[in-house]
Amino acid sequence: MAGDPIDGQVLLLTAAKASVPPNRLPGLVDRAQKALASEHERYRREYERVHADDEREAFLVEWGHWEAVGDELGLTDRECTAVRRAHEEQLLRIGRRTDREGEFETALEIREPVCLGAETAATR
Repeated sequence: MAGDPIDGQVLLLTAAKASVPPNRLPGLVDRAQKALASEHERYRREYERVHADDEREAFLVEWGHWEAVGDELGLTDRECTAVRRAHEEQLLRIGRRTDREGEFETALEIREPVCLGAETAATR
């Protein structure tokens, strides 16, 4: 689907490590994407954008951000952790492709990533 912030391969990898059933992860990620899409402009104003291309934008946000999103969406702790991990794995995949993996790994020690799909980004 156009505008998906997380690659299918990343979902497979994350699902293998997650404490939620693999068939649930894509729906959880999609739910988060829909909820965050309306906040895209706020992410651009308030957070560091570390990547942008035709498929997605990636931002670094404060630690605990995903916990707040999970609470808002009514996710369990495990579901919230799985969604956060999917965004982390996507950012690291971007880092490997752009020779910035070390930079992103260091950033993830103190911040969390949010990846928003290009369909949302197209509203710039």
